[in-house]
Amino acid sequence: MRISSNFDGGNIEVINTEDSNNIQLAIRPDVGDEFFQWFNFKLDGIVGNVYTLNIINAGQSSYPEGWENYQAVASYDRQHWFRLPTQYQDGCLTIHAELECDQIQIAYFAPYSYERHQDLLASVQQHSLVTLEHLGLTLDNRDLTLVKVGDGDPQKENIWITARQHPGETMAEWLVDGLLHNLLDSDCPSAKALLDKANFYIVPNMNPDGSVRGHLRTNAAGTNLNREWQTPSLDKSPEVFYVVEKMKQTGVDFYYDVHGDEALPYIFLAGCEGIPSYTQALAEKQQKFIDALLLVSPDFQDSVGYDKDLPKQANLNIATNWVSETFNCLANTLEMPFKDNAQLPDAFMGWSPERCIYFGESSLIAMNAVIEAKDK
Repeated sequence: MRISSNFDGGNIEVINTEDSNNIQLAIRPDVGDEFFQWFNFKLDGIVGNVYTLNIINAGQSSYPEGWENYQAVASYDRQHWFRLPTQYQDGCLTIHAELECDQIQIAYFAPYSYERHQDLLASVQQHSLVTLEHLGLTLDNRDLTLVKVGDGDPQKENIWITARQHPGETMAEWLVDGLLHNLLDSDCPSAKALLDKANFYIVPNMNPDGSVRGHLRTNAAGTNLNREWQTPSLDKSPEVFYVVEKMKQTGVDFYYDVHGDEALPYIFLAGCEGIPSYTQALAEKQQKFIDALLLVSPDFQDSVGYDKDLPKQANLNIATNWVSETFNCLANTLEMPFKDNAQLPDAFMGWSPERCIYFGESSLIAMNAVIEAKDK
């Protein structure tokens, strides 16, 4: 029996493997030791054997409430992911795996690898409406790539979408994958209507360094990118710095920042109600977007979520708040679960890459409700 995480996005520390009924593991913290929750490793064993894996530092993780009613994901082919029996008790996360093949990969959520990210960029660039733009290099010298979709007409609205500011929130890039392919489907009426009204600027992975390193929340410098938007810097947060500079060039009329939440088993929005310049017009547009999402996706709900910021109390270091305040536009953070979706539970799959992809498609339909053609 062997356990390894020496691969893209891998994260686990092996403490003891002498007893297959009590394999002891620990999650490796992000750079800076402030955050940890993401795990991703491979187990080689004997077909038919049951292995009990205990992550002994789960109780000290960043969001221990995230382990309640949580089930780890696993795959034999790294394409289709299912849930494993998992319990959390006394600070230890216990995962049970009965092997059907020689090797199984086990993770916090279905990984979206850096190689898959490169495949996504290579695939979409072949479309006539797509241009890839290199925004700059990360601290580990990886490309930060912007996907531009549209004809570039300056009279159209500019929609910005970012995903994986927090690299362990892989569901965000799964959503963007679905959204992009739906947007580029020439037979999709929602996509055609949107592209008649808007240009898209999409960053599928805001944090490639953290993604490859197996981080939960930070980049190579240990920086939480979603707390850098007022004062990004090239030494701590070049990813945000480059996106902010590009946003200033294009302007922003609608912003969608895609995330995952460890604790809440729901899909919900966190808006920009607390920014200093919040208006009734923005509130009405926000409600219109919420109503559209409720209509097009039974996975979405608006009853459970984060507390709304009090008027003029929003943290402008957070992307959604900074963008809305700076460009006077509707901006939202979308949150999806690592667990199952309590709104529409699926005991075998839980919240899955497939559901993320479908919600990306639903997001486009809802955008149609609030994106209006500019007068030419």
